[in-house]
Amino acid sequence: MLNLLLRQPIQWKALMPGLQTQTASSSRPTAKIIVLVALMAIVVGVGGYLAWRKLSPPALPAGIAKANGRIEAERVDVATKLAGRLKEVLVKEGDSVKKGQTLAVMDTAELEAQMNDAKAETRQAERQLDQAIALLAQRNSELTLTKQELDRAQKLAAKGYTPNEVVDQRTSAKISAEAAVNSAHAQIDLAKAAIESATARVARIQTFLDDSILTAPRSGRVQYRLALPGEVLAAGGKVLTLLDVTDVYMTVFLPTSEAGRLAIGAEARIIFDAAPQYVVPGYISFVATEAQFTPKYVETQSEREKLMFRVKVQLPADVLEKYSAWVKTGVPGVAYIRLSPSVQWPDNLTVALP
Repeated sequence: MLNLLLRQPIQWKALMPGLQTQTASSSRPTAKIIVLVALMAIVVGVGGYLAWRKLSPPALPAGIAKANGRIEAERVDVATKLAGRLKEVLVKEGDSVKKGQTLAVMDTAELEAQMNDAKAETRQAERQLDQAIALLAQRNSELTLTKQELDRAQKLAAKGYTPNEVVDQRTSAKISAEAAVNSAHAQIDLAKAAIESATARVARIQTFLDDSILTAPRSGRVQYRLALPGEVLAAGGKVLTLLDVTDVYMTVFLPTSEAGRLAIGAEARIIFDAAPQYVVPGYISFVATEAQFTPKYVETQSEREKLMFRVKVQLPADVLEKYSAWVKTGVPGVAYIRLSPSVQWPDNLTVALP
Protein backbone atom coordinates (compact mmCIF):
# COMPACT_ATOMS: atom_id res chain seq x y z
CA MET A 1 0.00 0.00 0.00
CA LEU A 2 2.83 2.31 0.90
CA ASN A 3 4.65 1.43 -2.27
CA LEU A 4 1.51 2.20 -4.30
CA LEU A 5 1.22 5.66 -2.80
CA LEU A 6 4.84 6.39 -3.43
CA ARG A 7 4.53 5.43 -7.06
CA GLN A 8 1.61 7.77 -7.74
CA PRO A 9 2.58 11.35 -8.75
CA ILE A 10 1.51 14.16 -6.46
CA GLN A 11 -0.95 16.58 -7.99
CA TRP A 12 0.88 19.82 -7.01
CA LYS A 13 -1.15 21.99 -9.32
CA ALA A 14 -4.34 20.87 -7.71
CA LEU A 15 -2.95 21.97 -4.39
CA MET A 16 -1.33 25.27 -5.52
CA PRO A 17 -4.49 27.37 -5.97
CA GLY A 18 -5.51 26.82 -2.35
CA LEU A 19 -2.01 27.43 -1.16
CA GLN A 20 -1.67 30.62 -3.18
CA THR A 21 -5.02 31.87 -1.88
CA GLN A 22 -4.06 31.19 1.70
CA THR A 23 -0.69 32.96 1.30
CA ALA A 24 -2.22 36.02 -0.31
CA SER A 25 -4.93 36.29 2.34
CA SER A 26 -2.41 35.98 5.21
CA SER A 27 -0.01 38.58 3.77
CA ARG A 28 -2.61 41.35 3.60
CA PRO A 29 -3.17 41.64 7.40
CA THR A 30 0.57 41.53 8.02
CA ALA A 31 1.18 44.47 5.71
CA LYS A 32 -1.60 46.45 7.36
CA ILE A 33 -0.13 45.80 10.79
CA ILE A 34 3.28 46.97 9.65
CA VAL A 35 1.82 50.15 8.23
CA LEU A 36 -0.18 50.84 11.40
CA VAL A 37 2.86 50.26 13.63
CA ALA A 38 4.92 52.61 11.48
CA LEU A 39 2.25 55.31 11.62
CA MET A 40 1.97 54.95 15.40
CA ALA A 41 5.75 55.18 15.76
CA ILE A 42 5.76 58.35 13.68
CA VAL A 43 2.94 59.90 15.73
CA VAL A 44 4.61 59.00 19.03
CA GLY A 45 7.95 60.33 17.84
CA VAL A 46 6.47 63.61 16.62
CA GLY A 47 4.44 64.01 19.81
CA GLY A 48 7.43 63.28 21.99
CA TYR A 49 9.55 65.77 20.10
CA LEU A 50 6.90 68.47 20.39
CA ALA A 51 6.46 67.74 24.10
CA TRP A 52 10.22 67.89 24.61
CA ARG A 53 10.38 71.21 22.77
CA LYS A 54 7.53 72.56 24.88
CA LEU A 55 8.74 71.31 28.27
CA SER A 56 12.46 71.90 27.85
CA PRO A 57 13.64 75.31 29.09
CA PRO A 58 14.66 77.79 26.46
CA ALA A 59 18.33 78.26 25.77
CA LEU A 60 20.06 80.82 27.98
CA PRO A 61 21.12 84.06 26.33
CA ALA A 62 24.80 84.88 26.13
CA GLY A 63 25.96 86.56 29.32
CA ILE A 64 24.05 84.35 31.79
CA ALA A 65 25.92 81.52 33.50
CA LYS A 66 24.35 78.41 34.98
CA ALA A 67 25.67 76.25 37.82
CA ASN A 68 24.43 73.63 40.24
CA GLY A 69 24.68 74.10 43.99
CA ARG A 70 23.16 73.56 47.41
CA ILE A 71 21.75 75.97 49.96
CA GLU A 72 24.02 76.67 52.92
CA ALA A 73 23.78 78.85 56.02
CA GLU A 74 26.26 80.09 58.58
CA ARG A 75 26.48 77.83 61.62
CA VAL A 76 26.99 79.20 65.13
CA ASP A 77 27.97 77.05 68.10
CA VAL A 78 26.54 78.00 71.50
CA ALA A 79 29.17 76.92 74.05
CA THR A 80 29.95 77.38 77.73
CA LYS A 81 32.52 79.92 78.87
CA LEU A 82 33.22 78.17 82.17
CA ALA A 83 33.36 74.55 83.16
CA GLY A 84 30.25 73.36 84.97
CA ARG A 85 27.13 71.26 85.00
CA LEU A 86 24.38 71.92 82.46
CA LYS A 87 21.20 72.60 84.42
CA GLU A 88 18.56 73.11 81.73
CA VAL A 89 18.12 73.31 77.95
CA LEU A 90 15.12 75.43 77.00
CA VAL A 91 14.92 74.70 73.26
CA LYS A 92 14.84 71.68 71.02
CA GLU A 93 16.07 70.92 67.53
CA GLY A 94 14.16 72.81 64.87
CA ASP A 95 13.05 75.68 67.11
CA SER A 96 13.39 79.21 65.77
CA VAL A 97 15.13 81.57 68.20
CA LYS A 98 15.69 85.30 68.39
CA LYS A 99 18.90 87.12 69.19
CA GLY A 100 19.35 87.35 72.98
CA GLN A 101 16.84 84.57 73.74
CA THR A 102 17.81 82.28 76.63
CA LEU A 103 18.67 78.83 75.27
CA ALA A 104 20.24 76.98 78.20
CA VAL A 105 21.22 77.54 81.84
CA MET A 106 24.25 76.26 83.75
CA ASP A 107 24.24 75.26 87.42
CA THR A 108 25.36 78.34 89.37
CA ALA A 109 25.20 77.15 92.98
CA GLU A 110 28.96 77.51 93.49
CA LEU A 111 29.05 80.90 91.80
CA GLU A 112 26.19 82.14 93.93
CA ALA A 113 28.10 81.11 97.06
CA GLN A 114 31.15 82.99 95.81
CA MET A 115 28.95 85.99 95.10
CA ASN A 116 27.60 85.98 98.67
CA ASP A 117 31.17 85.79 100.01
CA ALA A 118 32.29 88.68 97.79
CA LYS A 119 29.34 90.82 98.86
CA ALA A 120 30.14 90.10 102.50
CA GLU A 121 33.73 91.20 101.89
CA THR A 122 32.42 94.40 100.34
CA ARG A 123 30.26 95.15 103.36
CA GLN A 124 33.17 94.40 105.68
CA ALA A 125 35.45 96.77 103.75
CA GLU A 126 32.79 99.47 103.93
CA ARG A 127 32.58 99.09 107.71
CA GLN A 128 36.34 99.28 107.95
CA LEU A 129 36.21 102.51 105.99
CA ASP A 130 33.67 103.91 108.42
CA GLN A 131 35.94 102.93 111.32
CA ALA A 132 38.95 104.49 109.64
CA ILE A 133 37.04 107.74 109.08
CA ALA A 134 35.94 107.81 112.71
CA LEU A 135 39.48 107.09 113.87
CA LEU A 136 40.77 109.91 111.70
CA ALA A 137 38.33 112.29 113.36
CA GLN A 138 39.57 111.16 116.76
CA ARG A 139 43.20 111.55 115.77
CA ASN A 140 42.54 115.01 114.38
CA SER A 141 40.90 115.98 117.67
CA GLU A 142 43.87 114.66 119.61
CA LEU A 143 46.24 116.52 117.32
CA THR A 144 44.32 119.74 117.90
CA LEU A 145 44.54 119.26 121.67
CA THR A 146 48.27 118.56 121.61
CA LYS A 147 48.86 121.66 119.50
CA GLN A 148 46.94 123.79 121.99
CA GLU A 149 48.80 122.29 124.95
CA LEU A 150 52.12 122.84 123.24
CA ASP A 151 51.23 126.44 122.45
CA ARG A 152 50.29 127.13 126.11
CA ALA A 153 53.42 125.40 127.40
CA GLN A 154 55.62 127.44 125.09
CA LYS A 155 53.98 130.71 126.25
CA LEU A 156 54.35 129.80 129.95
CA ALA A 157 57.94 128.66 129.42
CA ALA A 158 58.73 132.00 127.79
CA LYS A 159 57.53 133.78 130.97
CA GLY A 160 59.37 131.32 133.20
CA TYR A 161 56.26 129.68 134.65
CA THR A 162 56.75 126.25 133.03
CA PRO A 163 59.95 124.25 132.80
CA ASN A 164 61.36 123.32 129.41
CA GLU A 165 60.73 119.66 130.21
CA VAL A 166 56.98 120.25 129.90
CA VAL A 167 57.48 121.93 126.57
CA ASP A 168 59.43 118.91 125.35
CA GLN A 169 56.64 116.59 126.48
CA ARG A 170 54.01 118.66 124.69
CA THR A 171 56.15 118.70 121.56
CA SER A 172 56.50 114.91 121.63
CA ALA A 173 52.76 114.51 122.13
CA LYS A 174 52.09 116.72 119.10
CA ILE A 175 54.41 114.67 116.92
CA SER A 176 52.73 111.44 118.04
CA ALA A 177 49.30 112.92 117.28
CA GLU A 178 50.41 113.93 113.79
CA ALA A 179 51.68 110.37 113.17
CA ALA A 180 48.35 108.97 114.39
CA VAL A 181 46.53 111.23 111.95
CA ASN A 182 48.71 110.00 109.06
CA SER A 183 48.07 106.41 110.14
CA ALA A 184 44.32 107.06 110.12
CA HIS A 185 44.58 108.43 106.60
CA ALA A 186 46.44 105.28 105.54
CA GLN A 187 43.74 103.08 107.07
CA ILE A 188 41.13 104.98 105.09
CA ASP A 189 43.07 104.35 101.88
CA LEU A 190 43.37 100.65 102.74
CA ALA A 191 39.64 100.42 103.42
CA LYS A 192 38.86 102.09 100.10
CA ALA A 193 41.20 99.69 98.26
CA ALA A 194 39.51 96.74 99.98
CA ILE A 195 36.13 98.05 98.85
CA GLU A 196 37.35 98.39 95.27
CA SER A 197 38.79 94.86 95.33
CA ALA A 198 35.61 93.36 96.76
CA THR A 199 33.48 95.31 94.29
CA ALA A 200 35.63 94.08 91.38
CA ARG A 201 35.26 90.51 92.63
CA VAL A 202 31.48 90.94 92.76
CA ALA A 203 31.49 92.28 89.21
CA ARG A 204 33.67 89.38 88.01
CA ILE A 205 31.44 86.77 89.62
CA GLN A 206 28.40 88.54 88.19
CA THR A 207 29.98 88.20 84.77
CA PHE A 208 30.38 84.48 85.35
CA LEU A 209 26.74 84.28 86.42
CA ASP A 210 25.66 86.13 83.28
CA ASP A 211 27.77 83.81 81.14
CA SER A 212 26.09 80.84 82.80
CA ILE A 213 22.89 81.85 80.98
CA LEU A 214 23.50 80.82 77.37
CA THR A 215 21.70 83.12 74.96
CA ALA A 216 21.38 83.15 71.18
CA PRO A 217 24.14 85.29 69.66
CA ARG A 218 21.93 85.89 66.63
CA SER A 219 18.54 84.93 65.28
CA GLY A 220 18.35 81.51 63.72
CA ARG A 221 17.14 77.94 64.00
CA VAL A 222 18.38 75.22 66.33
CA GLN A 223 20.04 72.56 64.20
CA TYR A 224 21.60 70.24 66.79
CA ARG A 225 21.38 69.80 70.56
CA LEU A 226 24.79 68.54 71.61
CA ALA A 227 24.40 68.21 75.40
CA LEU A 228 21.71 67.18 77.85
CA PRO A 229 20.85 68.53 81.32
CA GLY A 230 23.07 67.05 84.00
CA GLU A 231 26.16 66.72 81.83
CA VAL A 232 29.38 68.26 83.14
CA LEU A 233 30.99 70.32 80.39
CA ALA A 234 34.47 71.74 80.13
CA ALA A 235 35.09 75.37 79.30
CA GLY A 236 34.07 75.83 75.68
CA GLY A 237 31.82 72.77 75.71
CA LYS A 238 29.24 72.95 72.92
CA VAL A 239 25.59 72.82 73.90
CA LEU A 240 23.72 73.81 70.72
CA THR A 241 24.36 74.54 67.07
CA LEU A 242 22.34 77.28 65.39
CA LEU A 243 21.74 78.02 61.74
CA ASP A 244 21.76 81.72 60.98
CA VAL A 245 18.72 82.00 58.70
CA THR A 246 19.61 85.64 58.02
CA ASP A 247 22.82 84.59 56.23
CA VAL A 248 21.82 82.00 53.63
CA TYR A 249 23.61 81.42 50.33
CA MET A 250 24.28 78.90 47.59
CA THR A 251 27.83 77.91 46.77
CA VAL A 252 28.49 77.27 43.07
CA PHE A 253 31.58 76.89 40.90
CA LEU A 254 32.20 78.76 37.68
CA PRO A 255 35.00 78.32 35.13
CA THR A 256 37.60 80.99 34.60
CA SER A 257 35.91 82.32 31.47
CA GLU A 258 32.77 83.16 33.46
CA ALA A 259 34.24 83.97 36.88
CA GLY A 260 36.59 86.50 35.31
CA ARG A 261 33.62 88.51 34.05
CA LEU A 262 31.72 88.34 37.32
CA ALA A 263 31.39 91.37 39.61
CA ILE A 264 30.54 91.44 43.29
CA GLY A 265 26.89 92.35 43.62
CA ALA A 266 25.90 90.91 40.25
CA GLU A 267 22.28 89.73 40.05
CA ALA A 268 21.41 86.05 40.18
CA ARG A 269 18.39 83.78 40.18
CA ILE A 270 17.94 80.46 41.98
CA ILE A 271 15.50 77.68 41.11
CA PHE A 272 15.26 74.89 43.66
CA ASP A 273 14.71 71.31 42.58
CA ALA A 274 11.98 70.93 45.20
CA ALA A 275 10.05 74.00 43.97
CA PRO A 276 10.77 74.58 40.26
CA GLN A 277 7.75 76.88 39.95
CA TYR A 278 9.49 79.60 41.98
CA VAL A 279 12.39 81.83 40.95
CA VAL A 280 14.27 83.31 43.92
CA PRO A 281 16.39 86.45 43.53
CA GLY A 282 19.98 86.64 44.71
CA TYR A 283 23.26 88.45 44.28
CA ILE A 284 26.95 87.61 44.24
CA SER A 285 28.56 88.24 47.63
CA PHE A 286 31.86 86.39 47.19
CA VAL A 287 34.20 85.22 44.43
CA ALA A 288 37.27 83.20 45.35
CA THR A 289 40.62 84.81 44.60
CA GLU A 290 42.18 81.52 43.58
CA ALA A 291 40.93 78.78 41.30
CA GLN A 292 40.39 75.27 42.60
CA PHE A 293 39.05 71.94 41.46
CA THR A 294 35.33 71.46 41.59
CA PRO A 295 33.95 69.26 44.39
CA LYS A 296 33.26 65.58 43.96
CA TYR A 297 29.50 65.89 43.57
CA VAL A 298 29.90 67.47 40.11
CA GLU A 299 28.82 64.69 37.82
CA THR A 300 30.72 65.00 34.55
CA GLN A 301 34.39 64.17 34.32
CA SER A 302 35.09 67.07 31.97
CA GLU A 303 33.88 69.57 34.58
CA ARG A 304 35.88 67.88 37.34
CA GLU A 305 39.03 68.30 35.31
CA LYS A 306 38.57 72.07 35.00
CA LEU A 307 39.81 74.63 37.45
CA MET A 308 36.84 76.50 38.83
CA PHE A 309 36.24 79.53 41.04
CA ARG A 310 34.04 79.23 44.12
CA VAL A 311 31.19 81.74 44.09
CA LYS A 312 28.56 82.53 46.74
CA VAL A 313 25.07 83.51 45.63
CA GLN A 314 23.59 85.36 48.59
CA LEU A 315 19.85 85.47 49.25
CA PRO A 316 18.52 88.97 50.07
CA ALA A 317 17.78 89.78 53.71
CA ASP A 318 14.19 90.85 53.05
CA VAL A 319 13.42 87.56 51.29
CA LEU A 320 14.99 85.55 54.12
CA GLU A 321 13.05 87.49 56.73
CA LYS A 322 9.75 86.86 54.97
CA TYR A 323 10.36 83.20 54.17
CA SER A 324 12.61 82.20 57.08
CA ALA A 325 10.37 79.25 57.96
CA TRP A 326 11.03 77.79 54.50
CA VAL A 327 14.81 78.02 54.66
CA LYS A 328 16.48 74.60 54.73
CA THR A 329 20.13 73.85 54.19
CA GLY A 330 21.27 71.18 51.77
CA VAL A 331 18.44 71.77 49.27
CA PRO A 332 19.87 71.44 45.74
CA GLY A 333 19.08 73.80 42.94
CA VAL A 334 20.37 75.71 39.95
CA ALA A 335 21.80 79.22 40.07
CA TYR A 336 21.63 81.52 37.06
CA ILE A 337 24.13 84.38 37.21
CA ARG A 338 24.10 87.47 35.04
CA LEU A 339 27.65 88.16 33.93
CA SER A 340 26.84 91.48 32.26
CA PRO A 341 24.37 94.07 33.58
CA SER A 342 23.25 94.83 30.02
CA VAL A 343 21.84 91.32 29.54
CA GLN A 344 18.09 91.03 30.02
CA TRP A 345 16.68 88.19 32.07
CA PRO A 346 14.55 85.78 30.01
CA ASP A 347 10.88 85.40 30.90
CA ASN A 348 11.38 82.02 32.56
CA LEU A 349 13.85 83.61 35.04
CA THR A 350 11.59 86.43 36.17
CA VAL A 351 11.39 86.54 39.96
CA ALA A 352 8.44 84.46 41.17
CA LEU A 353 7.92 83.98 44.90
CA PRO A 354 5.06 82.34 46.82
